[in-house]
Parts: sequence; structure tokens; C-alpha cells
Amino acid sequence: MTNQYLEEAKRELINGHAKKRHPFRYFVLATSQDGIPRQRTVVLRKSFLDLSLLFYTDSRTQKINDIKHNAALSALFYHPKKLLQIRVEGKAEIITDQAQIDTYWHTIQASSKKDYTTKLAPSTPINAPENVNYIEDQHHFCAVKLIPTTIEYLQLSRPNHIRVLFSKQDEDWSGQFLVP
Repeated sequence: MTNQYLEEAKRELINGHAKKRHPFRYFVLATSQDGIPRQRTVVLRKSFLDLSLLFYTDSRTQKINDIKHNAALSALFYHPKKLLQIRVEGKAEIITDQAQIDTYWHTIQASSKKDYTTKLAPSTPINAPENVNYIEDQHHFCAVKLIPTTIEYLQLSRPNHIRVLFSKQDEDWSGQFLVP
């Protein structure tokens, strides 16, 4: 009975990377290190059939440092027109296969590649925005896969909101309705 909600979550996550204007394209990613939670908005680059999610970042960011110390992640998606919230929790896997990295790197528009080529690491203090310098012939591009262990679906509607928690056991997902 809960399967239809998992299927809807899958469709919305696929649309998040497939359709540029879909609200799931940008999502809030939370990491934690030493008990300090950190949130930021990232771009959903791909969703896989197993519901794993892919995003890109600079390898020198705080989120990568967090992941290296604690691979647990939480991702939050919200669709304002549908009043649909999807929360995904799981483990991060930093992609290290160079062929895969090269494949992803070549999908990035030339104008966006500079985001991964700053001379200084992201979050380094500078005096003014025009003081950002870029390097040529080198990048700090990093791809990260979020491998989900739970997915929480929340549909705000009347007369009743619908909330379902899906848990992955081996390769299968099982769903349990929750009080919204």
C-alpha cells in the first residue's frame, strides 16, 4: 500500500535532475563533524535506479572534510506547488574512479568549470569578490554519491497529510506509514 509513494518519490527525484526548473534540482544537504551540523544547498546532478543521488563539489570544501570523518548525510527536497517533502538519509561515497570523474567533468558546461578551479579553497577569506583567482590545467572537481538507507515522504494535503518512512533492507525498500 505504501509502494505508490515510493514510486512518486522516485519520479520526483529523477525529474529533479532531468528537468532544469524542477524544485528538486536544488536540495539542502546536511553533514556533520564533531557534532556540528552543517547545511548547504547543492545541485542534484543525477539520480540512479537504486535511488542513489549524485552531486558535485570542490574537493577542498568543508562538506568533503565532513564526509571523510563522518559519511552520514541527510538531504532535504521540497516541492512548493505539490506541498511534497522528501528527506533522504544515507552514506556518502566520494567517487575516486578517474574514468568516472572524467566522464562527469566533461558533462559540466565550460562556464561552470571555473567553479572547481579557484586558486584558493572555497570559504577562504578574500578582500573582495573580484579577488578570486583561477588556475588553468588543473581542477578540484569532486563527485559524491549519496547512498540512501531511509527515505521519508511527506505529502501535505487535506483531509489528511500522508507521511511514509521507507527503509532499505538489502536491496528492497519497506514502507511504514507515520503520524504526520
